[in-house]
Amino acid sequence: MIRRKYPHTRLRRTRVKGFIRDLIAQNKLTTDDLIQPIFIADQSEDKIEIPSMPGIHRHNLDSFYFEVESLINEGIKSVAIFPAIDASKKDEDGSHALDEGNIVCLALAGLSERFPEIIKIADVALDPYTDHGHDGLLIDGRVDNDKTVKLLQDQALLLAHSGADIIAPSDMMDGRVKAIRDTLESNKFFDTIILSYAAKYASSFYGPFRDAVGSAANLGKASKKTYQMNFANLDEALHEAGMDIEEGADIVMVKPGTAYLDVVHAIKSAFQVPTFVYQVSGEYSMLQLSIEKGWLDKDVMLESLMCCKRAGADAILTYAAKQIASELNS
Repeated sequence: MIRRKYPHTRLRRTRVKGFIRDLIAQNKLTTDDLIQPIFIADQSEDKIEIPSMPGIHRHNLDSFYFEVESLINEGIKSVAIFPAIDASKKDEDGSHALDEGNIVCLALAGLSERFPEIIKIADVALDPYTDHGHDGLLIDGRVDNDKTVKLLQDQALLLAHSGADIIAPSDMMDGRVKAIRDTLESNKFFDTIILSYAAKYASSFYGPFRDAVGSAANLGKASKKTYQMNFANLDEALHEAGMDIEEGADIVMVKPGTAYLDVVHAIKSAFQVPTFVYQVSGEYSMLQLSIEKGWLDKDVMLESLMCCKRAGADAILTYAAKQIASELNS
């Protein structure tokens, strides 16, 4: 390593002017890196603000299409769709997830017709559809892995038929990536991408999201800690990512985001595969509320996303995607 000494080397020289700082910046953030999660619901109102997520709404289909158009105009090329399902359509098996007339399937088909250029990401998990709020089938108070995987295969196939470009299993059941890949291949969906939530931690940062999709109230005594990862562990994340890649995942993701950048860096360094990160609802809401209160400068959101890039993330799911895209374009 070359040892440079003052005064022959003055590191501040390259920091003096903005265009020089930009010229030598090691990492860049562009609209290509941003994925906007969007909440949709069967509702008469165009959009309803989510109190725990400043600036974020649940949209009906008309408002959803309008929002996607505005995202495209800002240069956003990818959206991730999350449903808020009416309680009357939820049951213990999450059966509405397999209804081809559910709002996610309708939204995917509508996007394919209206905006074929947008990349459509659809979550594979049962928690928005179950009356108990868990990601799988509850049997004797415990989420049953293998029976859940069979339902996830059917859900993934339905989403692919409906027009999803990327299938994103977020449930953390063992073996679900291979099962979904086999199902897609046997039904000739050879080009459908699997984005695996490979390292999804049992985190307290998810609270506002569960408010948004209505899955928080009924979790009961069964804990998501029995299938989501212990936030104390890093080696386990590498094990999970490695297994998912072997099973057929094209992209792996770490969730949450900015609090878990050591995990992002470790996975990217170990496997050199496309690696995404999800800046989750709690992370977004903390920053956004602090910005609105004047406690933090608005540039903190951009800073947090740049840190994701620096850690090795190839793309970022963030509720601030539209806001940051507007800033990048200005």
